Amino acid sequence: MEKLDLSKIVQHDFTEKDYKKTVYDKKQIVLHHTASGDGVNGDINWWLKDGKRIGTCILIGRDGTIHQAFSSKYWAYHLGENGNDHLSLGLRYRRNDMESIGIEIDSWGGLKKKGDKWVSWTGEEVDNVQEYPEGFRGYKAFEKYTDAQIESVRQLLVFWNERYNIPLDYDERIWDLNSAALLGKPGVYTHVSYRSDKSDCHPQPELIEMLKTL
Repeated sequence: MEKLDLSKIVQHDFTEKDYKKTVYDKKQIVLHHTASGDGVNGDINWWLKDGKRIGTCILIGRDGTIHQAFSSKYWAYHLGENGNDHLSLGLRYRRNDMESIGIEIDSWGGLKKKGDKWVSWTGEEVDNVQEYPEGFRGYKAFEKYTDAQIESVRQLLVFWNERYNIPLDYDERIWDLNSAALLGKPGVYTHVSYRSDKSDCHPQPELIEMLKTL
């Protein structure tokens, strides 16, 4: 399988006021999606304007291009844990941002039905759709992650496994609030593992299949 080509990663102009330039041992990788239209520049510009050091070190465009905001050895706020979900599982609050690496997948995320079409939260019609008849986190459908995005995620996971020794064993419980994630157990998770009010990422079969091959 193809390995990550570091020379193809697009670098962006984040400065020390946009992330925390302190090094912590990395134990977890967390998958997010942006809930936005095509192109990562809007998301990056929003983070740069925000001033709250919120973001992930990596964003992946729909064409699979990997964009880096800052080195994975540093960190920014990307989980938004507030303690309520820890409490609901009987756990002591623990902040996991510093020890986790975040990946944002460019995607509209959850969709709503309008007539016979699926549309984004902005009303944009979306054709590349994954439906969940039983629903997932309040939605019956999501924009699909592209094959190129899933492959880029795979390459990054393998790379960080080699660099930080983060285990890649697939755990089917990552699609719901997860005590292992909240307690900082090493592994690969999704944002829904940490927050009961989030819907990223959704359990697309192709994404799950890739994670199982690791």
